[in-house]
Amino acid sequence: MNEVPQCVGGKPLGPWPDSDGVPRYSCLFEPNTAPTSSNPLPLVIFLHPSLTTADITEEGTNFLDYINTANVSDNSAKLGFILLAPEGRDTAHFYPSPDDTGPGWDNWYRQFHPASVTVGGTTYKENVDAATIDHFMSQVIDTHTVDTNRIYLSGWSNGSAMAYAYGLERPSIAAIAVYSAPNPYHAFNDPCPQNPVIGKPANDTQLQIYNLGAPTYHVHNDCDIAGICPNGELLMRQLLPIGVGFQDTIINSPTLPTNGCLDACGTNPDGDPTNPLGLSIGTANHVRWPSNWVPAILDFFRAHPLSSRPVVKKK
Repeated sequence: MNEVPQCVGGKPLGPWPDSDGVPRYSCLFEPNTAPTSSNPLPLVIFLHPSLTTADITEEGTNFLDYINTANVSDNSAKLGFILLAPEGRDTAHFYPSPDDTGPGWDNWYRQFHPASVTVGGTTYKENVDAATIDHFMSQVIDTHTVDTNRIYLSGWSNGSAMAYAYGLERPSIAAIAVYSAPNPYHAFNDPCPQNPVIGKPANDTQLQIYNLGAPTYHVHNDCDIAGICPNGELLMRQLLPIGVGFQDTIINSPTLPTNGCLDACGTNPDGDPTNPLGLSIGTANHVRWPSNWVPAILDFFRAHPLSSRPVVKKK
């Protein structure tokens, strides 16, 4: 059974049964000056890391420090934002032990279309985690308090991977900005690594994305758990050629910007679960939240409303 989040300082949403019958939950946080239909505010959706719950939003990040004061609307008369933190579920992960099972997000089953898809006589339903994000996002949008020109995705670790995988399939998402993402398309022992494409896939080694030209921002560590710094660089090399914007910021242990990945922590673009420095320094870096980079993430959102995006045509 999934843990019910406490949502301290916010409002719990749910339970909502997903298509597997699992009760799903989310936390909703609003600024002191509540948004209204005449004064809608941006919506930031934060996806928690694996092996944690949505409660890490208030316990382990500092997003709430800015919820009343950040100018995400690009309008000094409309400060603040709405923060939605859906909760993952207990599931298997294709990550190294002990993160091979437990709470988190399934970014490996990549059927994210809300309608079922039939291929070769087999029908594939929508990824239940994607459907859960859809549901709670729609629930908040239906209050008519969200500026739908400014719906953004953030996340941490497995939540960041899901933010990329989900956000690049949803044209309503204006921008994605995350911390320390394993590549959602190709990392570790992924049983079906794929390359994202913007046209029809040639075979099952490709995956079509639909949020064309989406701007993204990845803050990650030069020495990270299981060697995922070069894995994040692989993600960048996959996305840039198909027109997905990718702002890449690599930070060191004191969370200051640095020039690149530390080779001593692993050079394998698929990740390196046995690298000693990745297991020690990389783990310490991975599990600390980079508080000083949240203003940059929120400013990235401010600069990228949906309406500012150039039209990208499918090839």
